[in-house]
Amino acid sequence: MSSPDPADPLAEKAITVHERLAPVYGAPIPFFSSKDPLSELVSALLSHRTRNAQSGAAYRRLRERLPTWEQVRDADSADVEAAITGVNWPEQKAPRIQSVLREISERRNGLLSLDFLSEMSVVDARAWLEAIHGIGPKTSAAVLLFSTLRMAALPVDSHHHRVAQRLGLIGPTVGTAASHALLEAQLPATWGAQAIYDNHELLMFHGQRVCHYRNPTCSRCVLVDLCDFYRANQGE
Repeated sequence: MSSPDPADPLAEKAITVHERLAPVYGAPIPFFSSKDPLSELVSALLSHRTRNAQSGAAYRRLRERLPTWEQVRDADSADVEAAITGVNWPEQKAPRIQSVLREISERRNGLLSLDFLSEMSVVDARAWLEAIHGIGPKTSAAVLLFSTLRMAALPVDSHHHRVAQRLGLIGPTVGTAASHALLEAQLPATWGAQAIYDNHELLMFHGQRVCHYRNPTCSRCVLVDLCDFYRANQGE
């Protein structure tokens, strides 16, 4: 992560947003996961376009039926699909997960683990992961930050993205994938995993609880004076 320019108004705004939301949502926020990085990767792949409760249940069933990732990699695809029934598109996710596991094994001379990423920089670790078909910036960041690696990579989900866009931290045409580098560059290079995790969670919580996709409750928002969306719509 490069250090933001102290004269950059977007970097200044990003820090102000973080500082305003921190007491509202109780930062520092405890990490929700203690999975190893490979397990976090599979969990992230299962969670795509699926509610947390459903993907969590599917993850637990998969681990019960096929307790090692080698077993998941080598199983019949139908068995993996049956174990993860409940997520959206299990018929696509089962072979994708197996393909990812096989590619990791091939690139690591048969070793099925991502623990080695701890020896790399965040930039290099993300590049290694994103070279695998089916892994994008959100998933790579989630693996590095949410897992036991606790590396300072910023994931951006749909809630986080919406809040950042309405605040004007990113432009109206910037997609979720492209937003990762832009939003991360606005945060201090000195921030460790906890601060980066807090930033992600704060904006995500705000999107879930206040800055809704439809009918945001601006009357309860502590950021209205910073918000491009509010200024454009407050007269309506």
